[in-house]
Amino acid sequence: MSKYTIIVDPLSTGQEYAAAFKEAGQTPVAVLSGLEPAPAFTGSWHPEDFEHIHYFEGDLPSLADALKVYEPEYLIAGSEAGVELCDQLTELLVPGTGNVFELSTARRDKWQMAQALARAGVPHLRQLCTADPAEAEQWLRDNDLLGRRLVIKPPKSAAGDEVYTVFEGGDWRERFDRVLGRDNKMGLRNDAVLIQEYAEGTEYLVDSYSVDGRHELVDVCRYTKISRGDKIGIYHRIDFLAADDPEVLALWPYTQQVLDAVGIRVGCGHAEVMMTPDGPRLIEVAARPSGGGHQMVSELATGDNHIKRTVAHRVRGEFRESFDLVQHLRGIFISAYRTGYFRNREVFDGIDGLKSFHWMKILHDEDAIVPETVDLFTCLAWVILIHSDAQTLDDDYQKVLAMEKAIVIDQP
Repeated sequence: MSKYTIIVDPLSTGQEYAAAFKEAGQTPVAVLSGLEPAPAFTGSWHPEDFEHIHYFEGDLPSLADALKVYEPEYLIAGSEAGVELCDQLTELLVPGTGNVFELSTARRDKWQMAQALARAGVPHLRQLCTADPAEAEQWLRDNDLLGRRLVIKPPKSAAGDEVYTVFEGGDWRERFDRVLGRDNKMGLRNDAVLIQEYAEGTEYLVDSYSVDGRHELVDVCRYTKISRGDKIGIYHRIDFLAADDPEVLALWPYTQQVLDAVGIRVGCGHAEVMMTPDGPRLIEVAARPSGGGHQMVSELATGDNHIKRTVAHRVRGEFRESFDLVQHLRGIFISAYRTGYFRNREVFDGIDGLKSFHWMKILHDEDAIVPETVDLFTCLAWVILIHSDAQTLDDDYQKVLAMEKAIVIDQP
């Protein structure tokens, strides 16, 4: 077995791969898909974790030749930014060890995802990707969606970045123009816009790990999200569910169809699925670990996570069936209700005295200017509650909400 593990863009929670593979006796090698990380990932890039670092400068064959010295048996995508480059390098260096290469874009581009689901006969939301507002208007008319609630977003953004709702009778063109041509937080130009019918229902995170096309669950969470103005999908709360929960049993067969449709055969899968009155519908799916600190909370709730599953499979040949919910966990994303000076950090004093309190991170200092929370990148703080008693968890959750409500942010 090669003693090296090549990780493409070990960013976001993928930064945890380096230590995990070192502990398993491997030497991690970093490949960055550019000369520097995308803006959203700058803080999670730790070059000191790697003895060997390679940068992609546009010459794929040269990069592949440089990586041959490590005699790789597999490559791993560490974050969303590295998914497509990882597929390309895998095809050149170790073909047949990765996901279905011909469907690579369907694991990154939300429009291509929808097309892949359609070809596979998997139910999906109606949507169109275009840079032409005239084409968009005609499509809305043809699908009886003109004047109805819509979602507008880039085809390759992440973490809720630039995801907007258009309310009934609203001006969809204004949001269309707001997205088109801008650079998103993944460092990509929005050269087209995805227009999607609005999905009513409850949203879930479904994490999986696959080996040779066989899919198993890693964890499942129920999302609670909020809206602020025309920004939707602002993370507010996640609750981990048990593998035998009726909600999970209703989601998992559909999610496996999604994984097959986009060609995920090996490694991490991260799907967001809306349970609508018409059944489950995909919001998006990715072939990389869950981000946003999710590896930590997944391990707390289940004793396992994407990072540990990857190392167990790649280094020791292990493949775990499903997961166990070892304790009830609720994650809370604290929002800033506007941009301004955060005046009362002490509002959270005493939070560590709650019976279910486990961990909190406040992302800004007292009197710092904080951004209005509009996506996962702009949260004010994170809180984790853990308890064996559901009522205690609910009671403490209400106390945290009272603290959030008392936050004072002065206008700059």
